[in-house]
Amino acid sequence: MNIQEYFTRISYNESHKDADLQALTVIFQHHIQAIPFENLSMHCGETIKLDLQSTYNKIVRKKRGGWCLESNHLLFWALQELGYDVCILGGNSYEPAERAYTTEINHILLKVVIKGNSYIVDAGFGGAYQAWQPLVLISGKDQPQTPGIFRFMEDNGTWYFEKVKRKHYISEQSVPFTDTPALGNIRKIYTFTLEPRHINDFQELNTYLQVSPDTILQKKSICSLQTTEGLYALVGWTFTEMKYNYMEDMDLVQITTLTDEEVEKTLKDKFNIVLENKLVP
Repeated sequence: MNIQEYFTRISYNESHKDADLQALTVIFQHHIQAIPFENLSMHCGETIKLDLQSTYNKIVRKKRGGWCLESNHLLFWALQELGYDVCILGGNSYEPAERAYTTEINHILLKVVIKGNSYIVDAGFGGAYQAWQPLVLISGKDQPQTPGIFRFMEDNGTWYFEKVKRKHYISEQSVPFTDTPALGNIRKIYTFTLEPRHINDFQELNTYLQVSPDTILQKKSICSLQTTEGLYALVGWTFTEMKYNYMEDMDLVQITTLTDEEVEKTLKDKFNIVLENKLVP
């Protein structure tokens, strides 16, 4: 495994002499704009292994994406190689349908310490809740970024991560858009504690997510990628293109329903993914 090969994969060709915040921010942005958040392996008969070599081969050499366990694990390795003080944390994501956080840890994120300041770096949430820059770990402070305003709230050692939602302008109302800001403009994302984790702590979760019939990842094939202006998302046969802050406090959303043939073409054209096995969206 070679850091230069990883840099080529994310199209990063700047100097990285210093393990500072500036380099971290640029590497992070290249990572999320090159490596899709995707669970396509589950929907084309492949098993997802949670060892670094498998993840590296899949994402760097085969130019695939991955879900949080893979994408953040790869980023963790890269940041360690570059001399960053980085550790893995575990998160409990918010389930809007249940209006509650999961009882079990089901997400992986990274904490990076630079000059005594802690930052949360998470390249594995995907979709519209993906931050574009490292976030300062501080409670109650609004942190505006292109995708929206993010903030952490801390209570008794538990940290809550949330985003202020923007309105959506849907150019062609082809399918009903479920995530309406009418539900309140704060979207809870996940909770976490600062207890350091090891990737092996997530092996059971990695297996569970691939076999449990009731997880969203099992029910839907998902592929999303951050762009310079917003994001692309392919969920099943539905392709969504989002442009952030198209108008004041409003994101532009374009939704298209694809045929089977178009799914394959869209994966190649928009996400740079060519699958080895047949996808069943």
